Amino acid sequence: MTITELPGHFAPAAGPIVDRPGVYEMSNAQYHADPVPGGSLSSTGARRLLAPSCPALFQHERTHGQKPRRVFDFGSAAHMVVLGAGPELVRIDADEWRTSAVKAEVADVRERGAIPLRPAEWDQVHAMAAAIRQHPVASRLFAPGSGMPEQSLFWVDQATGVWRRCRPDWLPYPTGGRLIVPDYKTCASADPRSIERAVYDHGYYQQDPWYVDGIRAVLGVEDVVMVFVFQEKTAPYLIHVVQLDPVAIRAGRRRNREALSIYQACTASGQWPGYSDRVEIVSLPAWAEKQENQQ
Repeated sequence: MTITELPGHFAPAAGPIVDRPGVYEMSNAQYHADPVPGGSLSSTGARRLLAPSCPALFQHERTHGQKPRRVFDFGSAAHMVVLGAGPELVRIDADEWRTSAVKAEVADVRERGAIPLRPAEWDQVHAMAAAIRQHPVASRLFAPGSGMPEQSLFWVDQATGVWRRCRPDWLPYPTGGRLIVPDYKTCASADPRSIERAVYDHGYYQQDPWYVDGIRAVLGVEDVVMVFVFQEKTAPYLIHVVQLDPVAIRAGRRRNREALSIYQACTASGQWPGYSDRVEIVSLPAWAEKQENQQ
C-alpha cells in the first residue's frame, strides 16, 4: 500500500494502516478490509445503516463480507476496462460454466482475486469502453493523464469524530479551478426516468455529497462537483452524463448525517440493532390502501 502524491497536495508517508487523513493508493481488497484502526465508514456503509436496511445488517456484512455476485463481476469488469485499473480479467473460453472442469477454472480465477468472463461478456465490456472513448463528454472526464483511477481517501468527520472513507472511480488532478469528479455506472437503461429512479433506489444522491466532502477535506479544494456517467449494458451502449440538482444533494447530505450519528452511537455502545425489538403495527402499502378504499 502506498500513498499517492497529487499535484499541489502533500501525501503522508505510507504504512500498513491508515492513521492520518490523505489519499492512499491500495487494492480494492485492502480498501474494503478497512485499514483504519477502530474502523471507518464508507458511503456504501452509510447507506446500509439506514432504512430499508438496518445497523445489524451493516455490521454483519462488515464482519462476514458479501458473496460474489455475477452482476458485481460484470460491473467490476466494465470499470476495469473503462478506467484501466482494477482486478485482472480472465476470459473463460466456454459459454456454459456447467462442467466440472470449467467450474474449477472459474473458482481458481476467483480465488486469486481475478474476474472470470464468458467470451460474450469479454467482448461486451471492451465494446462499452470503446463507446466511452468516443463520447464527447465521457471521454474527456476519463482522459488518460487527467487524473488517477480508484484512489482511496480517508478523513475524520469534524462533527462526530468518525473516520470516513471513499474511493472515487476517477480522481482528477487539481488544476486550481473547478474539480469535476466522474463516477461510472453501468445500467439496463440510461433514459432520464430510469436514472432518476436509480439515483434514489441505489442512494447515489448520498454518494455525491459523501465523495465531495472527502475531496474537500483531503485535497482542500472547495469547488468540487460530481457527475455520474451512466452507460447501458446492451448495444449500442448509450451513455448519459448527469449532475444531481441541489434538492437531491441536500437530501443526500441529510441522510449521510443521520448515518454518521447512528454509526457513532452504535460504535460507542457496541449495539447494532435490527429492524425492531418490539411488535410493530404494519399497514397496507399506500397504493393498496387507496385501492381497497375505492371498492
